[in-house]
Amino acid sequence: MPLRSVPIRRSGVRPNLFMGGDRELVMMAGVASAGLIGPAINEPKAWIAGLVIWFGGLWAARLMAKSDPLLRGVYMRHRSYRAYYAARSTPFRLNSRSQRKRYNEPGKKK
Repeated sequence: MPLRSVPIRRSGVRPNLFMGGDRELVMMAGVASAGLIGPAINEPKAWIAGLVIWFGGLWAARLMAKSDPLLRGVYMRHRSYRAYYAARSTPFRLNSRSQRKRYNEPGKKK
């Protein structure tokens, strides 16, 4: 009996983007700019700063999504691994006692 092939639809694996950028980054830029403009509705400086934050955040989110649509997730994973791996770690390096203590996993008994 031959194997059945199932087509993978493009809509099911497309990244979750909003206005051309990562959904959470674009919405965070919108919340930041609205939070700046909202309380100071009559201040032109607040409007200018809010619009700069909005368009700058949207530009940065679109640039990140153009490079890699899942870049925010990659960066967040990188930040969580930062405590575990040294910048120049290698399996062949012999660490001194003080270095060994520094590179142990957090929460692990030393």
